[in-house]
Amino acid sequence: MKNKMPESNGILHTTAPASGPAVEAVYGSSGITGQYGVEDMNRFLSSIMDIGELLLMHGAEVGRVEDTIRRLCGAYGFVRSDVFTITSSIVVTAMFPDGSTLTQTRRIRERDTDLGKVEKVNALSRRICASPIGLEDFRRELSRLNQAKKPPVWLDLVMYMMISASLSIFFGGTWMDGLAASLSGIVLFAMISGSAALKLNGIIQSMVCSAVTAISVLLLVRSGIGAHPDKITIGNIMLVIPGIQLTNSLRDMISGDMISGLLNMSEALLKAIAVAMGFAIVLLVGGA
Repeated sequence: MKNKMPESNGILHTTAPASGPAVEAVYGSSGITGQYGVEDMNRFLSSIMDIGELLLMHGAEVGRVEDTIRRLCGAYGFVRSDVFTITSSIVVTAMFPDGSTLTQTRRIRERDTDLGKVEKVNALSRRICASPIGLEDFRRELSRLNQAKKPPVWLDLVMYMMISASLSIFFGGTWMDGLAASLSGIVLFAMISGSAALKLNGIIQSMVCSAVTAISVLLLVRSGIGAHPDKITIGNIMLVIPGIQLTNSLRDMISGDMISGLLNMSEALLKAIAVAMGFAIVLLVGGA
């Protein structure tokens, strides 16, 4: 007999049979599914969704997210998994050997770029696909990933300063322009960190951070630090251009994920326009 489970924890619905000995009899020939009831398989699917969420949140392309989820579902005995992913949502329907299904969805509200985290999640998923682990071990590995230490704030700040200065000089600025760019890079870093804490919309965040950074550039030039506002600002602009997002959108479209690719490209272009407007309006009004 098949039961319908109530919505909870992102589970849309399930048509799988109730857990217990009967489940083990049905799924006993399907590897790991023979060891667990439906409630446990729900938890496995939720953990698989956690991996997909981590990948999408930290800059992985849609194709990688969907392929990883499909492979993990196969490793845990699901005979078929249908995955639909866009920039803000993941929906997965996984099928048991008897044709009954579990469906879960996950809303993605925050995204950043952390390719180091993506690499660690990839390594974990490959290890699990090669040798599936138990539910508690799965949860423990996910917890370890989520609790991994981030680079110290001072290191991020130093990188902002170094990149701003080097790009300013690379594009034709003087050494003093490079110094000004590194100082305005501090302002940019502070604005990005502060606006992230306020959870501002990404497009508004890009415009506000760019405008405030441009104001700091004008103040530095007028105080005698640096002489070319355009050369200084270009070092800062390169830090906020959504290059990885634009690249991922192209990869998605090339691989056939047109919806995700177009969504990503639209967002990336809007952010780039917001960055340009934030710098341009301040520099034009300020007479630079």
